[in-house]
Formats: sequence, structure tokens, C-alpha cells
Amino acid sequence: MLGDPQLYSHAYSVPSVYIFILILALHLFFKLQSEFTNPFTNSEPRPSLSSHSTHPLHLSIHSPNPSATTRTPTATMAPPSATHPDHETPSTKAPLEPGLTEAQAKVQMPRFPGPPKFTDKHEEREYLKGRLAAALRIFGKYGFDEGVAGHITIRDPVDPTTFWVNPFGVSFSLMKRSDLIQVDHAGTVIAGGEVRLLNSAAFMIHSAIHKARPDVLCAAHSHSIYGRAFCALGRELDIITQDACAFHNDHALYTTFNGIVLAEHEGRDIAAALGPRKAALLQNHGLLTVGQSVESAVFWFLSLEKCCQAQLMADAAAGGRGGATIKVGDEEAAYTYKTIGSELAGWFSAKPTFDVLAKETGEEYLL
Repeated sequence: MLGDPQLYSHAYSVPSVYIFILILALHLFFKLQSEFTNPFTNSEPRPSLSSHSTHPLHLSIHSPNPSATTRTPTATMAPPSATHPDHETPSTKAPLEPGLTEAQAKVQMPRFPGPPKFTDKHEEREYLKGRLAAALRIFGKYGFDEGVAGHITIRDPVDPTTFWVNPFGVSFSLMKRSDLIQVDHAGTVIAGGEVRLLNSAAFMIHSAIHKARPDVLCAAHSHSIYGRAFCALGRELDIITQDACAFHNDHALYTTFNGIVLAEHEGRDIAAALGPRKAALLQNHGLLTVGQSVESAVFWFLSLEKCCQAQLMADAAAGGRGGATIKVGDEEAAYTYKTIGSELAGWFSAKPTFDVLAKETGEEYLL
């Protein structure tokens, strides 16, 4: 028995049919809208780490270990070359996107700004002296001054056999461009501000470094708290954080301490221990960093100081529970180094700190 036809007429009345059609139309509408707003569904697969995007901000970066967790594509701030190419080994070569040559990879990279270029060496000198004065004020701001200890130098672009340094006894926090003094490699102050006192230790250390490292523009040394504390341990930095990867195979340990560096041979020994690297831990003394720009040398110092602080805290926490810190693997550390450990990465990373100082001081340091 099929039942009364009147029941069907009520069940499938005209309003019910309209409602059914409306629901179907809405379903189709939302489905089409979803496909329109998400171009990666159905017809076009979502880009993966193996896709070849031509947009510089879509640069794919691959894990050096195929079995490792997939990395999110990011824009890198540094070229494939490391801070010191001659210190590079095949195992630390930057991984390239499959199918791309190194030249093609460089073309795809976003173009970050870099240090300004000068055709006039005297103009470059004044600019660098301004950056040096700013660097010293940054050290003062971060509390890296300890009485009259500490010094930062730049190689003079007009006469590369000389360098500029902060005068002995002038506060980091009050430093101006006009205060800086120019020193030759005989230790003679040949130009500069009213106070022409030269820190003998500064001369011994920096003169040796500038002689041994023609690639270095700036060298920085100070008696920072965490750097001093860590240097009392007589060990290299463990690579336990992403930031520490910037110093992977790129820092040295100088294990000799004979008091204040007043002997020429000890300056040479420190320079020899530093070698081609960006930083050195001077046992029982403090940190030393170098760079091809004022900014990079300063950033390496700031970052190394924080890495020392982080390791002191991590070691204490791990030791308190009878354990040990977890180290970053060599392959992963080398991979990360290529992004954050290059000269350009150091320069670019310091830029915000210098910008803030300029804003806070009204660039008074340029006087």
C-alpha cells in the first residue's frame, strides 16, 4: 500500500522544493568560494620544500638531513658564503634547492641592505669614526664598561697601517667622534681628540689583530659580566641554542692569562689563537670579537655575551637535576650558521641597535 497521495502532496509542497534548491545552491556556492580563495586545493598542489618558486620571499630551504623534520621556507638574510670562506669545509656548504646552481640561488635571495660604499676615503673615515663612537656608547648602555677597561678599534681607510680607538679614561657612554684617537703600529698617537691617552693593552691586542687579519675592519674587547664568568671555565661555547650556531666552528679559546696584556708577544699570541674566526674567549679575561664592519663586530660581541649567559644558566639548571644540556647537532649547527653566522647577517642584525641609539641620543655621538 503506497498510502494516501495527499500525504505526498504535503511532503513535497512547493515551499519545500524551494528550500531544498536553496540549500543545494548555498552548498555549491560555498564550495566554489572555498576553491576560489584557496588556489592550492585540487588543481594546484600546495608548494612544498621541493617546489621552485621564483619569488625571492618564497625561497625554499632544505634540511641537510632528508629524514629530519621539514623546515618552513624562509627568506635568508645572508649569502651562501660564510664570514671566512677560507675557514669553510665541504660539510658546511650551504644546502641548495635541488635543480638550482649556487648562482641561481643567489639571484632568488632577497636583497637586504648592506654597509654603505664610499669612493672618498676621507668621507669613509668620518663615517666609520661615527659608527665607532656609536659602538662605544652601545657598550656603555649594555654595561660592558668596567672602570677604564675595554676598547673597540677600526682600521683607518685612508691609512690602513693605523687604527682609531677610544681614548683611555673617557667613558663609553659619553664618547663622541671627535674624542677618538688615531694610533700607528708603533704605538704613537698621531691624531685625535683632546684626551690622547692610549690604553697599552688596547694597543698590544688590537695592533696584533689588525696586522694578522687584513680582512678585519673592527675589533671589540671588554670585560662584560657573563663573558668574564664563562671565560673562567676555560672551555669553548657549547652550541645549545640557535643563536650559538653563529659561533659554530667560528670561535677560539685562548688559554693563557699572564695579567694585563702589556707584552707585544702576548698580543701576537691572542691574534694567533683567534686565527680566521670571528670571536675568541680569553681565559680569565673576557670576550673578543672582530668583523668586517663596526656593526658585525658589535653584534657578535652582544650575541656572544648572551650566549655565555644562556649557557651558564642552562648548565646550572641541568646540573641541578643531575643532567646535561642538549647540544645542537654538527650538521644542523652548520646549516644554521650559513644563515645567521655570515658577515652580512652580523651587520644587519646590529642595525636596529644602532638605530635605537641614534634615536635616543639624537646622534650626539657624531659631534
